[in-house]
Amino acid sequence: MTETTLEDVERSLDRATDLETEEAVSVLQTARQDLEDLSTAADVDEQRRRELEDRLEQRIREVKERDAYDSELGAAMNPEEEDAP
Repeated sequence: MTETTLEDVERSLDRATDLETEEAVSVLQTARQDLEDLSTAADVDEQRRRELEDRLEQRIREVKERDAYDSELGAAMNPEEEDAP
């Protein structure tokens, strides 16, 4: 099995931008685990790993905000649904 690299994690972060919410969350959770696994690797640039970790947290917030916005927009467009304001 090939070990995950920081470049792999970075590609995952970029890919999650274009995915639906559930898929994006899955990709981001895997990326989070990969970053945790890389934290103990001796040959990993720790500063770059931390920067990717920050980007990952930002991307997770973006997905959650996007999901919240989409659900609110849906409620506004379909006021007969039970989650309508």
